[in-house]
Amino acid sequence: MKDSNLARLAEFRQLKKEIRGSEEYLIVGIDAAKEKHQAFFGTATGKTLLKRLVFENNAEGFTKLLDRGLAIKGQEGLPKVVFGLEPTANYHKSLGEFLIKRSLPVVLVASGAVKHNRELLDGRWDKHDTKDAANVADLISQGKCLFYDFPSLEVRDLRGLLSFKRKLKKQEHSLRMRIRNHLVAQYLPELDKYYGKCESENLAIVKWCLNPSAIADLEFEQFYHMVTTRDRGISQRQRLKTIWQMAPNSVGCEAGQAAQFEARLLVESLAQLRESISATDTKIKEICLQFPAYKYLLSIPGFGPVISAMTLGAIGDPFRFNNGTQLLKLVGLDLSANRSGKHSANVTPVISKKGKAEFRYALYQAALIASISNKHFRQYFTNKLQGREKERGIKTKMRVKLTAKMALIAWTLMKKKEDFDPSYLTI
Repeated sequence: MKDSNLARLAEFRQLKKEIRGSEEYLIVGIDAAKEKHQAFFGTATGKTLLKRLVFENNAEGFTKLLDRGLAIKGQEGLPKVVFGLEPTANYHKSLGEFLIKRSLPVVLVASGAVKHNRELLDGRWDKHDTKDAANVADLISQGKCLFYDFPSLEVRDLRGLLSFKRKLKKQEHSLRMRIRNHLVAQYLPELDKYYGKCESENLAIVKWCLNPSAIADLEFEQFYHMVTTRDRGISQRQRLKTIWQMAPNSVGCEAGQAAQFEARLLVESLAQLRESISATDTKIKEICLQFPAYKYLLSIPGFGPVISAMTLGAIGDPFRFNNGTQLLKLVGLDLSANRSGKHSANVTPVISKKGKAEFRYALYQAALIASISNKHFRQYFTNKLQGREKERGIKTKMRVKLTAKMALIAWTLMKKKEDFDPSYLTI
């Protein structure tokens, strides 16, 4: 972590300790929006200094906010100032970076906290931008805020690409389902039985021979060469021959020009999208190689390039966590329970499932693979199961525990800059 971020983190922790009831802080609560932001200026003791300041989402507007804030700070004799933002989409990011680069304290207020605190201000749920800015300031005055993580440019690039890849994968899945559940199911339903065997050939059939009558009009050799790019053996030939033979008796609808146009466009779009995903993977790997910790993560059994990249993006700088509990909260593997009433002592805690769901799922897959394929993890997993093999769902529970263990191991290796050692499983 850069020295400036270390200083910001230390400053934030100090702010959390002392802000409640403090008479030293000017609190600026900001409701971020697409075009215009609204700010509220007040103190931790509940005094309102400026109820509403509207400023535009540009350099002039940001300067207006800064000038007004520093002016009020001087007029009221307040030695410290803190700016608070609710993370609304991405609208807050440019303002946050603007303030951080000028060495001004910036914090985040969770959207869930804003929602629940809104009713406490006046006993109503009514939402209004001016009230939301005051709501943000009120939460900060109680110390109910989060550190504004502003990692290095490399980490931000990696996080951006991982998010972009997730969106591309969703689009890919949408196209695949559109082709199979709309086109194939309607015009060539018999193909669905063989759809999972060789997708490239099935996509070629959808692209060039969506209409069953088009297949029936072709000789088998013509059909075979139209939908294949290389010879994969006798099983491939037999499968395609079966499809060719059933085409004349297909119950599929007749595909008109519009359906055939859609089929070709969707198949071509899917191919282009997969090229984009491949290019994104290459760029992600290129960025990951800039991190010294990347090779240490790859040494962990079950960790491949994808999970290692997700770990780098999620953790960022490992030194921003004081202990493993903070890391497990980030992943959503911390334990929580509803302990209330006379049976509270007997409640079994479960994982909170908060935080980064994609990262948690990736770590679970890594734990699953490692517990099967690696002898050290397999032995560790077997020892954990000893005496409890008959319990319902125990294997899943133990793999979740192993998932938490792997998260802590990855964090430790990033800090210590060393390869995986099986001894870490016994710590």
